[in-house]
Formats: sequence, structure tokens, C-alpha cells
Amino acid sequence: MHFSRFTAEDGTSQGRKILNRGGVRSARNCCGMVNNLLISPEIRAKLEMARVARLATLDVERRPHAIPICFALDGGVFYSAIDGKPKRVSAKNLARLKNIQETPRVALLVDQYDEDWTRLWYVLVRGEAELVSAPEEQQRAIRCLRAKYPQYDAEMLADEAPVLRITPVRITAWGKI
Repeated sequence: MHFSRFTAEDGTSQGRKILNRGGVRSARNCCGMVNNLLISPEIRAKLEMARVARLATLDVERRPHAIPICFALDGGVFYSAIDGKPKRVSAKNLARLKNIQETPRVALLVDQYDEDWTRLWYVLVRGEAELVSAPEEQQRAIRCLRAKYPQYDAEMLADEAPVLRITPVRITAWGKI
């Protein structure tokens, strides 16, 4: 693939693709949830290859809070769990969880930097986040995360770990996709 530019809605060249425009079709993930935002195979390949994303939330005073996270894409939704890596506070007091309870709108940024700028790309997901409450979906998400990250098999991710679901509302991609 080559580095290419795309035309924005206003007719200007913005160098990005906005994926929720035009003939929207539904996608059903492995948990049976429907997401009306279909992710292209090229972008899905980049997302499945990526090892880390940055999750941005808003606190009660509307200040941004961004952290790196491990994630898995399952059908049309993203999952991230509260894993066993050391934390300064208990899981229920994590800023990301408190922020999502207050304001579920989030941004998820997955990107690649390279000194050769023709290889740069990013995928920006804007969506709604919530803690997964259904046990079947939570277990499915844990299995997806363990399949992607071998570190999660070695007691780093508990079977009952809290799981966030991020349902995309808009996805923007740019660069070498």
C-alpha cells in the first residue's frame, strides 16, 4: 500500500479516512452484540497487529486523562481488562473506571511511529465505554485478551478481572493503512 490522502467532507485534503460515512452495515461480534460501524480489513489488520493503544477519558472536571492499555478487537468492539500489573490504587479507584462511570465517551488511539515518515499511521476510535456486566461476555473478552497477549496466561489476568468494552461511534484512520 502507498501513503495516500483522502478528501474530507468539506472537499479539502485531510489525509484521513472516516469510516462511518455512507452505506453503514451492521457487524455482530462473537458475543452477539451488534455494532453499526464496519471496520475495513486493512484497518482491522493494523488493529490486530498493534500491541498497545492509548485510552483517553475525561474526569469530572472535563480534564483529559490518557493511559496506555492492552486491548483486543472482537467483531466490532474493543476490550481492555484491569490486569495484574502493579497499580497505585485498587481497581475500583482507577481513574479510567471512575471517569468512564461519569462520562462514558472515550477515545482510543492506536498508532505506529517510524523515522521513515512514509510509514506513519494511526487509527483514532471515538466511542462509548462501559464495564462489561454479562459473565459470558466478560469471559469471552478475557479469552480474546489472553489469545493476543501471552503474558496474560501467567496469572497476570484473573478470570474475574473487570473488563471494559469500547463500542466505536466513529473511526478515523490516517497514513500507511
